[in-house]
Amino acid sequence: MNMCDPIADMLTRIRNANAVRKDFVDVPASKMKIAIARILKEEGFIKYYKVMRNRSQGTIRIFLKFGPDKEPVMNGLVRVSKPGLRRYVSKTEIPVVLGGLGVSIVSTSQGIMSGRFCKQKGIGGEIICNVW
Repeated sequence: MNMCDPIADMLTRIRNANAVRKDFVDVPASKMKIAIARILKEEGFIKYYKVMRNRSQGTIRIFLKFGPDKEPVMNGLVRVSKPGLRRYVSKTEIPVVLGGLGVSIVSTSQGIMSGRFCKQKGIGGEIICNVW
């Protein structure tokens, strides 16, 4: 399988599994994908994730979170910076997603972190995606 953008593939898998209300979704592992899953967990968009070392690459199993009537907690997941068009922002330009209800995930020189944490630390970087 030829994949140009593995992060977009991960986000699409999560979006599709969320739409059909699956309990979990498996994604090929990488350090960046694990960091994105960690932020989704910290911000309360997923229950938890588990890294399974089955082959050389491994797999991340992401357990999705739903409300009492099986309505998804995560309503939107959009890739912002793409391989063809990178989006970089300074500390003052970090977007507020859905009036503060959502979160932007930013790749900085100090690692991958949420937009709120970037504002606290006063650093900018590449906006990977927005979640709400």
